[in-house]
Amino acid sequence: MALISSVSIWMIPLIIGIVLLYGTWKRVPTYETFVDGGKEGFQMAVSIIPYLVGMLVSIGVFRASGAMDALIDLIKPFLSAVGIPAEIIPQALIRPLSGNGALGMMTDLFKTKGPDSYIGRLASTLQGATDTTLYIVTVYFGAIGIRKIGDSLKVGFLADFVGIIGAIVVVKLVFG
Repeated sequence: MALISSVSIWMIPLIIGIVLLYGTWKRVPTYETFVDGGKEGFQMAVSIIPYLVGMLVSIGVFRASGAMDALIDLIKPFLSAVGIPAEIIPQALIRPLSGNGALGMMTDLFKTKGPDSYIGRLASTLQGATDTTLYIVTVYFGAIGIRKIGDSLKVGFLADFVGIIGAIVVVKLVFG
């Protein structure tokens, strides 16, 4: 365990050092390249702000309007029939939209149900098995100017759906 801890502490500085040494060996101006990358990163961050604000406002409207609660009430009988706790659905719905929102919901589940409860384990597995599809499409595609996102959304949502089902099945098998 001590070996793994030591390796993990030094891994990132070691990789950075290797990259810098290799760049210097290849006669790349490493510091100037780093500064140029920082400038590009800052410009990229500024360019994605409108997309990020739009997405966060949409999530807030969805939650505040009661649409999420209505959707959960609508599918609750089906969920009960197949043994899926309804408490996990808000996180499953928000995760493709916002990683931080889903993390907040998972934290709330931890506070009320406990991290080692069935729902806590399901929430953790769900968080790792899915991704922030709309965030990725909105921010990254918007930043580089991709406008035709239909197929990417379909595949992303399909992957999220498979991740949700996979998380439920794995947690039922391992902890159920």
